[in-house]
Amino acid sequence: MMLLLFLAGVLAGISNAVAGGGTFFTFPVFLSAGIPPVVANASNAVAVWPGHALAAFGYRRELRQLPHGIRGSIVVAMSGGAVGALLLAYMGNKAFSMLIPFLILFATLLFAFGKGMNRWVDRQASKGLMQGSALITRGVEFVIAVYGGFFGAGLGIMLIGGLLMLGVHDIHTNNALKNLLGAIVTAISVMVLSLSGLVSWNHTVFAFSGAVLGGLLGVPLARLIPDRWLKRLVVAVGMFLSIYYFIKYYVE
Repeated sequence: MMLLLFLAGVLAGISNAVAGGGTFFTFPVFLSAGIPPVVANASNAVAVWPGHALAAFGYRRELRQLPHGIRGSIVVAMSGGAVGALLLAYMGNKAFSMLIPFLILFATLLFAFGKGMNRWVDRQASKGLMQGSALITRGVEFVIAVYGGFFGAGLGIMLIGGLLMLGVHDIHTNNALKNLLGAIVTAISVMVLSLSGLVSWNHTVFAFSGAVLGGLLGVPLARLIPDRWLKRLVVAVGMFLSIYYFIKYYVE
């Protein structure tokens, strides 16, 4: 099982570096290890954290010149990540189990249609049709961060859309900030969940090590593997898992 966790971590790290969706590889393995669902989700959050963190480090040059207003987004990311993690910490395993197939399905649909959705958001934002009040914008950011702290799969796609709404249209700046905010949300979530005693470190260390290795391997592989191939695999895995866990928790 430990070897399987390590290999799942490697796959997750590579997937996150190339196309995203690493959670689809690690989360089911944590569940199959026999640990409670909430602990499996918390442990998975720790395991996939290197993906955002390593990517954010890779964009350190772009991050030296933060756009105006992004510091407010960082505060919202921290607070939302903490709230999401606390919701997970206080939710029972039975209640969380019933949400698993729908969370995975939601993340899969985000992954499948996220680029198209964000292109639409970009067009509307460019026309000035999505310039709402600062309170509404921060509210959207907060909801995204809460989701990231609670489950996290598909967080990067949601962050891209949120940043487009803020007017961050440059692809490199947007990607850099996406990874920075994703790393912050996940780091705060990991901190809260660790202090809550919900992380199974005996399992997590293997997946975490694999994710670090996969993240390092993913950079050169990203230049060799067309991301659409990996994206199709991730969507297929996500749909399979949605159906599998729906049957497991609702039919059996």
